[in-house]
Amino acid sequence: MLQKFYPDAICESTYAIDFEKLYEEGIRGILFDIDNTLVEHGADADARSIALFQRLKEIGFETCLLSNNKEPRVLRFNQQIQTHYIYNAHKPGKKNYKRAMEKMGTELSNTIFVGDQLFTDVYGAKRIGMRNILVRPIAKHEEIQIVLKRYLENIVLKQYEKGCRHEK
Repeated sequence: MLQKFYPDAICESTYAIDFEKLYEEGIRGILFDIDNTLVEHGADADARSIALFQRLKEIGFETCLLSNNKEPRVLRFNQQIQTHYIYNAHKPGKKNYKRAMEKMGTELSNTIFVGDQLFTDVYGAKRIGMRNILVRPIAKHEEIQIVLKRYLENIVLKQYEKGCRHEK
């Protein structure tokens, strides 16, 4: 039952993902959550995130920000990134994952989602069959509703890790 929340992969940070390898594997589109995936919650794009999107463009990726935030927050972050975006995405709903692929001109077979939350980012991607990578949250201090979700996420991740150990 918990498997519907299990990520396809876990990475310590968005900035540690081997994007060149993903491109070699045929991935052409990457969807990103913003808060605690690319920057701390509420932060503007920083030098590291700006450099990442420039690098992804040079590799040949199409990218899209898929955020449950309101438009002013997403626009502020995207000001220096200049990529596709969808705000108020209602993750884990399926509709905007599909809409993001339309914006990028990609499909399920060559698109991946990168995010920091199981119950919105990963679950939404899994609901439509999209490959996904869970990254560890950037900030240690979060809003109370996120702290409560993280507690539940840890329960799911312990089961996930237990299952991974049994498969070896």
